[in-house]
Amino acid sequence: MVNVCMVFVTAPNQDAAVMMARAVVDEGYAACGNLIPRVRSIYRWEGDVHDEEETLVVFKTTNDAVDGLRDRVVELHSYECPEVLIVNTDGGHEPYLSWVAGSVSKKS
Repeated sequence: MVNVCMVFVTAPNQDAAVMMARAVVDEGYAACGNLIPRVRSIYRWEGDVHDEEETLVVFKTTNDAVDGLRDRVVELHSYECPEVLIVNTDGGHEPYLSWVAGSVSKKS
């Protein structure tokens, strides 16, 4: 079975999310990036509580490429401390997992 993981990244707006997703997919770090607009994030930053609208990007990639994906997202991101959460999967639909693996060309 192919080792696939999902990477969750919040972006300040849809344009920034599209830019990151296009770059990461075009460069071969991920098979796809799903954009979920209008995510409301309530978080503490530098002692203050913020209430912001963001766009969530869910990338699908392989364990072999995830470190490179993370580094590229941090490089592209406008936030000082971007959210990049890596979630390993324990399975899935084998043809889909194979498609992800075949669509990712970068290795970490």
